[in-house]
Amino acid sequence: MPQVLEFKLPDLGEGLTEAEIVRWLVAVGDVVEIDQPVVEVETAKAMVEVPCPYGGVVTARFGEEGTELPVGAPLITVAVGGPVAEAPAAADSGSGSGNVLVGYGTDHSRPARRRRVRPAPEPSAVAPAAAPAPAPAPAPVTASVAVAAGPVPVISPIVRKLARDNGVDLRSLRGSGPEGLILRADVEAALRPAAEPAPVAVPASVPAGERIPLKGLRGAVAEKLSRSRREIPEATCWVDADATELMAARAAMNAVDGPKISVLALLARICTAGLARYPELNSTVDLAANEIVRLPAVHLGFAAQTERGLMVPVVRDAHTRSPESLSAEFARLTELARAGKLAPSDLTGGTFTLNNYGVFGVDGSTPIINHPEAAMLGVGRIIPKPWVYRGELAVRQVVQLSLTFDHRVCDGGTAGGFLRYVADCVENPSVLLRSL
Repeated sequence: MPQVLEFKLPDLGEGLTEAEIVRWLVAVGDVVEIDQPVVEVETAKAMVEVPCPYGGVVTARFGEEGTELPVGAPLITVAVGGPVAEAPAAADSGSGSGNVLVGYGTDHSRPARRRRVRPAPEPSAVAPAAAPAPAPAPAPVTASVAVAAGPVPVISPIVRKLARDNGVDLRSLRGSGPEGLILRADVEAALRPAAEPAPVAVPASVPAGERIPLKGLRGAVAEKLSRSRREIPEATCWVDADATELMAARAAMNAVDGPKISVLALLARICTAGLARYPELNSTVDLAANEIVRLPAVHLGFAAQTERGLMVPVVRDAHTRSPESLSAEFARLTELARAGKLAPSDLTGGTFTLNNYGVFGVDGSTPIINHPEAAMLGVGRIIPKPWVYRGELAVRQVVQLSLTFDHRVCDGGTAGGFLRYVADCVENPSVLLRSL
């Protein structure tokens, strides 16, 4: 007699708490093998194909394409151990592939690394349906009641995190959702000062233009930028620099055989040298401990525009890399970003960000710091401009550099010193060679 096992959306790592179903790779009635991808989901970090740890027949799917599910929500049910699916390892309640994502799998000897929600006790097997049926859309109320077992009626990991980050005791709140479920609006209402008026809700029936949900990558970007502005007292300084010598040096380097070097790689090499002289800018603020943490390695983030939106891949240990190595890594990560194949680990752990917005044809900007970093260097387009060179007016290749920094980690003198060092290296690359 086959068993019907429920496979839930796994923990995808890197603190991700939800994912949107992009494309189902199997249908009800399909036979799947152990570790076969069954659904493609989009997280705030990347597109991920999720493999199922069970082999058998798909008996149900939960969620239509475009539905956003929290970690721990049901994805599919699979009938295992029957005559069609000869997968005894999966049918055995104590074994399975083990080759699965973080926080789930069929190796029950190890607990999940993270548990964001408290699921209700579930039987080891669900009675199989008489025949495969079309997958019903999940009922939010039923799911909430089933998962939110315990003294605090809340299911969403985002709600729990919002409350935890802001010191809100969920037990003190009265939920406005079905059966007292605590919603994000309830936590946000508890955070608003008493004198602040609540936002006026616009009835759904009132035309208000196109509505675009803030979810997925766009939602993650919005939340991170908002948090940066809430927490970080940032300031910006900028300077124009004559990049003629830097461009000439790059042309000379690329004239010989070997890997080509990008302008971004040269700027990155200048940044890492500058951070070695001004380590205050390669740091983060630990609010819980009320401490500034200076970081020993430079993991350099860089802004990459993709069809999915702005992403910031991270070059690990950038301070140890040559310009050739930096060029190759920038190219590799950019290609993965545009293909939607970056792993979550490629988008986290940065300590300083380099933002080349000059590719958009603009000269200047005031970047928002990539929380929880302490600074970001912005680079505008490099274009011919009138410039006083050696006492005479000349046409030179000029670029505007801007540095946004966390005023908690340093004062303007440090930030100005770093930016001036970067500008000096741009204007005269030999400054970099002398400082190495």
